[in-house]
Amino acid sequence: MKVLLNKVASATRNCRLAREVTLSSTIVAEEGSVLAVRALDRKSTYNELEDVHGRMATVNEGDIVAGVLGERRALHGYTGIVPSQIAVGDILHLLNLGGVVGLCTSYNPDVGPACRAEVLGQVLTFPHLGERRGVPANIKTNALPGAAYIDHSVPIVAVSGTCMNSGKTFAACEIIRGLTKRGFRVGAAKLTGVSLRRDTLKMEDVGAVRALSFNDAGIVSTRRATSLPVARGLVQALNEPVHGVGIDVIVVELGDGVMGEYGVEEILRAADLMRHTKVHVLCANDPVGAWGASRYFREDLGLSISVISGPQTDNAVGRSFVEDQLGLPALNARTGGDALAAKVAELVEAARSA
Repeated sequence: MKVLLNKVASATRNCRLAREVTLSSTIVAEEGSVLAVRALDRKSTYNELEDVHGRMATVNEGDIVAGVLGERRALHGYTGIVPSQIAVGDILHLLNLGGVVGLCTSYNPDVGPACRAEVLGQVLTFPHLGERRGVPANIKTNALPGAAYIDHSVPIVAVSGTCMNSGKTFAACEIIRGLTKRGFRVGAAKLTGVSLRRDTLKMEDVGAVRALSFNDAGIVSTRRATSLPVARGLVQALNEPVHGVGIDVIVVELGDGVMGEYGVEEILRAADLMRHTKVHVLCANDPVGAWGASRYFREDLGLSISVISGPQTDNAVGRSFVEDQLGLPALNARTGGDALAAKVAELVEAARSA
């Protein structure tokens, strides 16, 4: 059966789908599998879908959408799983703005119940010219490979946070903007989280010469078992020259929180990656988060935080707590983005000359 898609979600990008696709009634119920679904609701909140170009469009009741099976475990969003078996006509849900599809098991009241999605079929691709038998589409197609170890890299600047919505992407973008202004060629990556192009597009908008995410590595949503090889693969790819020209520094954002379920801790405990991480910016929402993160880094991970940013540093009260009680620099990305970038540039230069 052929259908004309109203929307092609950004999470499907590796498959390079056309608007008209062929469907199979046999569903491959595994992460990364691409399905066509029909939206059954029109929501007033959390009602948009990002397409493969990064454009946000409202999801309307009846829209036929190409999405990707995957899990999500978001504190401020939806929690969902991939059922072990899926059939045409089953009701699943849209779990995020990037088009991740799964069975919603819990939701945050701020976003309301997830949009229901009726399964229409498995999207097929035809990778071999002249071959009439389709292959079940999966975003592992055309994906960047993972890596087992990183033995060399330009300096890495890591931006992590105490939880979702702690200002990580904004801080990472201000750092990229400032480093680019100072003459650095910057590579960037979103190492953990759930599929969405928005953050890497922002990184490119502020000057990154190349920005990658785990979705480029064929992963819908990172977790403990997958985050580390994927992170290594992305760092390895960014270290490769583009058109014969290499980069000077890599800025990575670690999506979710340092104690979340997307595999951030596994990356922070990887000695090979941390050896090349010369600056670590930690975004915190409040004093308890900043205090707890500083102890966690120092006592449990054996790592140093270079700078505290995020909402904790939005005013002088928060900044003085960080500086006086924790003995760390407090630099706000919203009100002092260039100062934050200048501090990071200073630390990167010191690492390069060491």
